[in-house]
Amino acid sequence: MNAPRADYAADPARSRGRRVPEPPAPTRSEFQRDRDRIIHSTAFRRLEYKTQVFVNHEGDLFRTRLTHSIEVAQIARSVSRCLRLDEDLVEAIALAHDLGHTPFGHAGQDALDACMKPWGGFEHNLQSLRVVDELEQRYAAFDGLNLCFETREGILKHCSAANARRLGELGERFLARRQPSLEAQVANLADEIAYNNHDIDDGLRSGLVRLDALDSLALFGRHRAAAQAAHPELEGRRLVHETIRRMIDELVTDLIGETGRRIADARVRSIDEVRAAPPLAAFTDRIRAQSAELKRFLFTQLYRHERVSAVMDRARTIVEELFAWYRADPGLLPVEHRERVEAIGERAIADYIAGMTDRFAVREHSRLSGVDWSDPGAGLLGGASEAAP
Repeated sequence: MNAPRADYAADPARSRGRRVPEPPAPTRSEFQRDRDRIIHSTAFRRLEYKTQVFVNHEGDLFRTRLTHSIEVAQIARSVSRCLRLDEDLVEAIALAHDLGHTPFGHAGQDALDACMKPWGGFEHNLQSLRVVDELEQRYAAFDGLNLCFETREGILKHCSAANARRLGELGERFLARRQPSLEAQVANLADEIAYNNHDIDDGLRSGLVRLDALDSLALFGRHRAAAQAAHPELEGRRLVHETIRRMIDELVTDLIGETGRRIADARVRSIDEVRAAPPLAAFTDRIRAQSAELKRFLFTQLYRHERVSAVMDRARTIVEELFAWYRADPGLLPVEHRERVEAIGERAIADYIAGMTDRFAVREHSRLSGVDWSDPGAGLLGGASEAAP
């Protein structure tokens, strides 16, 4: 049985409410209701076919935005349980944090941001909020999912001062330099744990990252050596999985311990005191430095690998050309999106492209351009090949 929720945790019975008031659900807390709405949303289902690192159709076993979000939620819940936070809120935040991501990962985001520069730019974190506040069309009484303030606060991890001023109550903390709930802070660091470790797995599976190169990193090398010492016969994929499992365990344990220490030192007794305190969810200095080393390695050796970069250059072209064609002729858009362009301009085009899956964007570009991206000569599938399971 779970321990009682701590005084400093978010309390669904004391939520700051929804944008449109609703009667309470008879069988669920407010945060459980948010989580369920996110899981049933169209944007959540689309994450199955959106790139994490490798374009969706490069292999069946690489992570997608959907599997990444599920891994983040699992880690975040484990940490929250030990810290006596609200597990349903942290799960809702984790599952929703990438709802606004474009097709083709950060390459797609960068391309769409460049296209939208004259009209305020594009940032996937703000787009995730836009999805749950406006773009989902599931309910008769309101646009979006009408989530609780605390869930929306956790989704919005970053925000410029200009955007914060436009967001009213939700943007106030960025202007006042206050923190979100501990649930939001934990979800953010669970995201870091998940993507660092599964990108190692996917990088090795693709053949773009070498095992001996990873051994030079303190975090990976230490746990690979420990795994082999405990199981001398272990090799191949099982050795990789055992190493990564041990890494995740240390990162989670470190996060729980350091966050618990900071909570005790700050003597916070309510969510309002959490918001007024410095950031409380954190790794120790040692683990933070080792995680940063790992992140730098992945950036240079995987995310900027020439084969990944070649695919992402072509993906950027797809996004840029789709935007240009739709802007030149909104008649190319479905009727409902054409009407939105008439109402709000280029932002409606960005909304439409951001909602695309990888494969829909490829198919739509092929329809409009005549380029067959499934042809190896076109190059979109040339980034990486998945090794056998």
